Amino acid sequence: MVENNIAKSIANRVEEAKPGTIFFPGDLLEFGSPEAIHTTFSRLVATKQLTRLAKGIYLKPTIDPELGPLKPSLEDLAKTISERDKVVIRPTGAYALNRLGLSTQVPTRVIFLTNGNPKSIKVGKSTLVFQKKTPKQLAVEQENIFLAIQALIALKDQGEDPKVIRRLTEVLAREELADIRKAAKLSPQRVARVLYRIADNIEKDKND
Repeated sequence: MVENNIAKSIANRVEEAKPGTIFFPGDLLEFGSPEAIHTTFSRLVATKQLTRLAKGIYLKPTIDPELGPLKPSLEDLAKTISERDKVVIRPTGAYALNRLGLSTQVPTRVIFLTNGNPKSIKVGKSTLVFQKKTPKQLAVEQENIFLAIQALIALKDQGEDPKVIRRLTEVLAREELADIRKAAKLSPQRVARVLYRIADNIEKDKND
């Protein structure tokens, strides 16, 4: 009887949720024991009411008439996890390069910097990684400026390529010059040098 009540409560929660909602069994312990909740989620997967994205992460799928069940991007999944855990996450590495149009490669290992606990989550053939960093390393609040910094770190010496600087100048053109220069002070020396140059380019373009 107890297990039936647990299953019914969770099934009702899933039914009421919008397609695309992500569920974490650990957030539903109000309904019963971890074992009973796990059993219920397994049944909901078997009946295709839920899709298992990764260990401990489930999705109420959105069904496209042509494409069938849709899955969230790794970034959307990362944001949902960060909201649940109430932590900050910021994209880095190859993913930052892709976001800025500096690379067409879509990484299968997406790394986010965070002030929360480090973890690695296998999602299908991809891996979502959270790397713990200090508050200083996450201090730049403007998304595009942060992405530019991470891209320049990933590119190393190639970050001084004129094509890269031109692209980042386009990306940062609407940012406040003071914010770019403030971010430069928080960056590694090589990255700071490029950011100052970009800020100077933007200022020159505005004055021409």
